[in-house]
Amino acid sequence: MAEKGALFDLDGVLIDSSPFHFASWVKLGEEIGFTMTPELFRQTFGRRNDAILRRFIPDATNEQIAAWSERKEALYRQLAAGKLTPLPGARELVRALKGAGFRLAIASSTPHQNIAFALEQIGMADAFDALVGAEDVTKGKPDPEVFLTAAKRLGVPPERCIVFEDAIAGVIAAKRGGMKCVAVTTTNPRDALVEAGADLVVDSLSELSLERLTALQC
Repeated sequence: MAEKGALFDLDGVLIDSSPFHFASWVKLGEEIGFTMTPELFRQTFGRRNDAILRRFIPDATNEQIAAWSERKEALYRQLAAGKLTPLPGARELVRALKGAGFRLAIASSTPHQNIAFALEQIGMADAFDALVGAEDVTKGKPDPEVFLTAAKRLGVPPERCIVFEDAIAGVIAAKRGGMKCVAVTTTNPRDALVEAGADLVVDSLSELSLERLTALQC
């Protein structure tokens, strides 16, 4: 039987970290001189920090962008420490997919330090066969590079992969990569996720079954 892959975004799919990310962007903005609003946060959620920062401060140097990005993530980990929990159905779905022979990966725009931090906190540090983060790609979502890199590391062809996403940019990236995409309405409305191209939209990972996911690959 051909290998099957399940590629998970992290924030908004396995954990609801958005309140802590928003608070860290607000704090960083206060420190260096920009204002992150709830609407701008929603529009940019799931994108790489460098792209978000250049939207606010387009003439910043690469060194400034890198330093601010590190500061933002340090603020996030400080705010989120001890407060992250898996979203409903996340632990059960990961366990079921692993038991069914799927190869599992995290494919996220967040840095590796954040990925390790989150997975440790929710007790899923050993659940994944590959971790792909911001340091592993040069182009952020909606470019499919992060998902194609994850599929390659798993040794699974893109057409045999299912992506689990919550961001519009992530859904678009999955489809551009030739993969099926299940979208969760954690951070975006159902209509917007459908319009972006999601093959299946659910309000919670707990709605999913192996039969439902297997049908997507047929």
